[in-house]
Amino acid sequence: MLHDVDTVQVVATGTFIFLIIGGAGVAVLALSLLGTELFHFGHADVDGPVSVEAVAGFLGAFGFGAAIVNELLGGRTAGTVAVAAAGGALAAVPTAWLAARLSRAARNMRTDPTPTRDDLVGAIGLVVTPVPAAGYGEVRVRVAGQPVKLNARADHPIPVGAQIFVVQALSETSVHVETY
Repeated sequence: MLHDVDTVQVVATGTFIFLIIGGAGVAVLALSLLGTELFHFGHADVDGPVSVEAVAGFLGAFGFGAAIVNELLGGRTAGTVAVAAAGGALAAVPTAWLAARLSRAARNMRTDPTPTRDDLVGAIGLVVTPVPAAGYGEVRVRVAGQPVKLNARADHPIPVGAQIFVVQALSETSVHVETY
């Protein structure tokens, strides 16, 4: 006759320690990739020979890899824990290399320059709020491929829907326009 027996899965101490190491590595990696610059002391551009992302990636992969190997081996002895640590290190080296490469690529990614008020001159757009002769209306133009709504002045009144040309940028948010 079968009896109801509660089974409790016991996690080896080595596995638990490896999981803590892996979790700490992933937490530091997430913080460093999100740009908190948690471990930057001194000048922000000084990263040293090994980046924080590489160390965090190494620790995360080492901890989780070693925990997996330790559980697969049933690591209850010092020898099996040592083999698990070696397995974790084997997983950690390529992960650290990849984390360093990806974080360096993200930091050094080329981007377009931020548009300035000088980029507004020459833009073509539409009037969305009538532009009176002695006041401001609103126009919508495209700057660097993005639609931008700006306050607009003109020498003569311009009705809604008229196509305009930006002659001068009065500020970052207002322009002088003419009909196109």
